[in-house]
Amino acid sequence: MLLTTKQLFEKCYGRYAIAAVNVFFMEEIHGLFAAAQQTGSPFIVQTTPFARDYAAAEMLLAMINAAAKIYPDTVFAIHMDHGYEEHIYDAVAKGGYTSVMIDASHDTFDKNIERTKAIVELAHSRGISVEAELGVLAGVEDDLTVDAAHSFYTNPQEVEDFVAATGCDSLAIAVGTSHGAYKFSGGQGLQLHILNEIQKRLPGFPLVLHGGSNVSSEVVERINAAGGKIKTDARGVQDDEIRKAIPLGVCKINIATDMRLVWTMVNREFFRDKPDEFAPTTPGKTFIETYKNFMISKFELFGSTGKAIEFQN
Repeated sequence: MLLTTKQLFEKCYGRYAIAAVNVFFMEEIHGLFAAAQQTGSPFIVQTTPFARDYAAAEMLLAMINAAAKIYPDTVFAIHMDHGYEEHIYDAVAKGGYTSVMIDASHDTFDKNIERTKAIVELAHSRGISVEAELGVLAGVEDDLTVDAAHSFYTNPQEVEDFVAATGCDSLAIAVGTSHGAYKFSGGQGLQLHILNEIQKRLPGFPLVLHGGSNVSSEVVERINAAGGKIKTDARGVQDDEIRKAIPLGVCKINIATDMRLVWTMVNREFFRDKPDEFAPTTPGKTFIETYKNFMISKFELFGSTGKAIEFQN
């Protein structure tokens, strides 16, 4: 069942969060949909402009739509993550997406409002939800790079005016997370006091946590034991932080880095242990199963397991 993110957030707010997962290739999509169907968990499947340029938007959407037929009991939204006008206009014109994000967080406050409002008016005319962003996250994801010196937390005093002026349906906020595998090296963690203040100013309004990966030390150690050189001082969002953030209005938690680390772990270990293998389907099957089990654990953490039925009745 294909829904908008707004429809998902109306039921999950304050109770559980929806996993929003970036995808690039078939094995990821199989694993994600299989996990969601097995657990009865609603979810959001995301593509970035980088992924659309890499695989072509038509290819990604075709695989997602095929997965919806293979796993017919799934409940999900299709979202464009970190979109900008060129990709958003194309997505809205060609269809397939039920939600888009306009990331104008690097602009001035007024310019962010201007760009976001224009996208909201366009997307809402087609029944598409819109996510905006206020505050800037540090880190690296796809072709996005932000130095820590140029990142900043969301100012709670600005959120009410921003949402009222733009009409966006959800708001991505910067409260201590970062993009990529080199998170929280300073150990600061989530700034829950900022999140709490934002919720007080926007009661009932869906908030989005970007950079929501955990960066498992076990996964990193396994990668490095198989020949990788991932830094070991990274610290992602911890489970207890996730559990505290959900009642404070976080409805959507983005996951990308964890999935890439799982792919790297599976493939490095596979070819280390079976150096005579060369068929991509063999490690691919292992990855699908590992990915599925990883997503099941995320659904359980976010509290969304068994909640798909709420949208099917």
